[in-house]
Amino acid sequence: MILQAVLFAAVSYLVWSLICLEINVRKVKALDVPFVRLPIDSINVPWTILQPHIWKILDRLPIRWASYPDFIRFARRGWHFAEKSETHVRLGPVWALVTPAAIYLHFADPDAIQDIFQRRSDFIRPVNEYKLLEVYGPCISTAGWDDWPRHRKVLAAPFNEGVMKFVWDESLRQAKAMLHSCTKASEAGIPSVQKDTRTLSLNVLAATGFRKSYEFHGSTEQIVGGAGGYRDSLQTVLDNVILLMLIPYLVLSAPVMPKSWVKIGHAAESFKKYMMQMLDEETTALNEGRPGAGGIMTSMVRALDTHHREAATTDAKNSKDGKRGLSVDEIFSNLFVINFAGHDTTANTLAFAMLLLAEHPEVQAWMSEEICSVTENAPLEEWTYNPLFSRLIRCRAVLLETLRLYPPIMALPKWTSEKAQTLKVGGRTLIIPPGIGTIASLLAIQTHPKYWSDPYVWRPSRWVLQNPSDDVPATNPTASEFLLEPEKSVYFPWSDGPQNCPGKKFAEVEAVAVLACLFQSHYVIVKREAGESEIDARNRVENCVNDVNMEMLLRMTDADRVRLICRKK
Repeated sequence: MILQAVLFAAVSYLVWSLICLEINVRKVKALDVPFVRLPIDSINVPWTILQPHIWKILDRLPIRWASYPDFIRFARRGWHFAEKSETHVRLGPVWALVTPAAIYLHFADPDAIQDIFQRRSDFIRPVNEYKLLEVYGPCISTAGWDDWPRHRKVLAAPFNEGVMKFVWDESLRQAKAMLHSCTKASEAGIPSVQKDTRTLSLNVLAATGFRKSYEFHGSTEQIVGGAGGYRDSLQTVLDNVILLMLIPYLVLSAPVMPKSWVKIGHAAESFKKYMMQMLDEETTALNEGRPGAGGIMTSMVRALDTHHREAATTDAKNSKDGKRGLSVDEIFSNLFVINFAGHDTTANTLAFAMLLLAEHPEVQAWMSEEICSVTENAPLEEWTYNPLFSRLIRCRAVLLETLRLYPPIMALPKWTSEKAQTLKVGGRTLIIPPGIGTIASLLAIQTHPKYWSDPYVWRPSRWVLQNPSDDVPATNPTASEFLLEPEKSVYFPWSDGPQNCPGKKFAEVEAVAVLACLFQSHYVIVKREAGESEIDARNRVENCVNDVNMEMLLRMTDADRVRLICRKK
């Protein structure tokens, strides 16, 4: 009887899914765009759990990715990386992925993408999909458009031009220590480049945003103890962010939970206590008329003060301007999002860049030529943010090219609002019904042959142009170079429009400082395995950087399978 009931439920669910799928197919046919049927939606919970295990089996089969039918390829989480621009080249600037649950229109048309970003009330961010980020409470990622500016005003304040000198100096300090750690590894190779870039990025963020200064300890060093501090708690939280998003940290801390989960829950609790302590210290400084430590927390305290003053106003609820400032829970949640987004994105990008530079020694030499020319081989202590950052064009090119092929987020979802929306795409006008997913295909347009030559090749020099009117002095070949400005909406790893990433300049300054420090007088090579040729070693790097997963952000599945050796020139 039970078996029959289960079978009946399964068949009923299958039939209902097929009916819903065909209903959505009819809607797409009315739009007259190419489409792909997908019998199961990516948000389907059982499929989300099962699909990684299924693909582990499929990946072992001698079958090329392109040989799988569409409904199999697009059922894989993070399919955008393997597909890149191929689907758009085949189907055009807009195509639809149709599932029983929803319709997703994918766009790789610059004008349409720009229109989607600018019309923020017509194409809205799916805040419900980001609710998992509310580990400590509401945040900028889950705020509706009407409430978003309140969060943005507070978060954008610390990322101004005035703080970039501090970012530069701290990045150089951490990079110098990382370089010492890398050379210390000698011919044994750096145990974990990815771990080192994560440590560096976390230290820079802690110092800049929260005035918590830490010494760099690389993967070559054995650290005993050290648990329980601010940075260690934060590192544990970031390393287990998916679990914390799925299960509240207070539940993880329960005695009945596995010990490893309890440790994660306690780390989340400790991190909140440290945030509260820093908040209290900054609040006391503000009340006493002192400037405070500066950075992100100072901005948050001012927002909290505004929130308290508003709450004390009798007519606050009737204010036409709506809420002001941030509550304590909103502060903690936004601090978590800043750490998550600002740490992992830069760390992963630097890890990709390090391995790609090892694969391409000619790019290392090209970049090093500029570093030596611009810095005039001055000691690191004499490097200043102005004017060095703006003149290190080739270092920025390495960062931009890495983000072109390996962006942390490969597609940016929006949804049509409660009314139908018109959108011009490739010379025609679409009338898109309410509640339709409109996806800006970030990686697709950043690898589209219409906008990029040799789109799948990592070539940082594509970003550097020469002023034809300038005579290039033999002693300074980089003097007349300038950075390419891509066409509008064909390159946007930091998103675009009013809701772009406020930490863009922060990430650029940090990455450029780190690359300049590491490669001024040193270079990296791949540690070869027994009997491996140089070409085989480079191919191993290529396979490593293209073996990725998309748990939350794009990252290498196992970066540590390639060791790098750092040598002095």
